[in-house]
Amino acid sequence: MDLATLDLTTAHLADACIRADIPVRTVSLTPVIPGSKTGGRVLPARHAGSVDVFLEAIERSEPGDVLVVDNDARTDEACVGDLIVLEAQKAGLAGVVIWGLHRDTQDIRAIGLPVFSLGANPTGPLSLRDRAPEALSTAEAGQWTVTSDDIVFGDDDGVLFVPASHAGALIEKARGIRDVERAQADRVRQGESLRGQLRFGEYLESGLTFREHLRKIGGAVEE
Repeated sequence: MDLATLDLTTAHLADACIRADIPVRTVSLTPVIPGSKTGGRVLPARHAGSVDVFLEAIERSEPGDVLVVDNDARTDEACVGDLIVLEAQKAGLAGVVIWGLHRDTQDIRAIGLPVFSLGANPTGPLSLRDRAPEALSTAEAGQWTVTSDDIVFGDDDGVLFVPASHAGALIEKARGIRDVERAQADRVRQGESLRGQLRFGEYLESGLTFREHLRKIGGAVEE
């Protein structure tokens, strides 16, 4: 399965996590190329002021991996530029996710590999820090710690991490949610209100939460 071209959004997958009672691990990162998406096994790398950790991670990568860079959300420096993105592309990686900043925006867009970050800054690494022992085994993004046991998905809504062991089941559940929502949208376009489809009047008198009601009738809006 090519996770990078999966016909699902991070929103579908996040809703699937809620239904499966799996923690929704998301971070608000933006694609450098609007409209781009990625998906693949997490390839973690903790930046400590030098790009050698990225090269070492890529050296041990497999095609389809996504380089997940932890630069502690620093906003005073960029840690990934066009050369690392190009190297990742040539190694067969499916994308780069940065908990921090990138630079060389124009060149990265020309390369075409999906890259997600907190934004851009023209300044490269400002100092060399001590490299953590777990620099190539774990990465932090927001409040989440991820490893190669995780899958990462990214699109215009942000980035989502899911356990690799649950990915298949979550993808199937997300497909079901997607199909229901698409059918609901088609019916709205044809003149049937969403309130009517979701039997909203019945919900108001039911005493159920809206999510309980949606699950009862097989609808989808929130999850």
